[in-house]
Amino acid sequence: MEKKAYTGMLYDVYTNMFSDRQRQYFEEYYYNDYTLSEIAENLGVSRTAVHKALRLMERKLDEYESKLKLYEKRKKINKLLEKVDDEELVKKIKDVL
Repeated sequence: MEKKAYTGMLYDVYTNMFSDRQRQYFEEYYYNDYTLSEIAENLGVSRTAVHKALRLMERKLDEYESKLKLYEKRKKINKLLEKVDDEELVKKIKDVL
């Protein structure tokens, strides 16, 4: 799996572990495809600050997943749910995830 896609999936799981500002940097860069310079200019910070924040977040995401395995567990649960015939049950379980 491409690193950028994997990082985005980890972010979906661990997003609440980051500050509003960090989430803003991440979403502008990964989801809105802004450059580091564009993010820096729009938010009134240096390009270096944005770069460092994103690299720190990427390391933290990898660290969280290596310790907690929430993304891996979610993947396994979703794979098991594919075999369940009860759509109502599947919906309820996915709501919890």
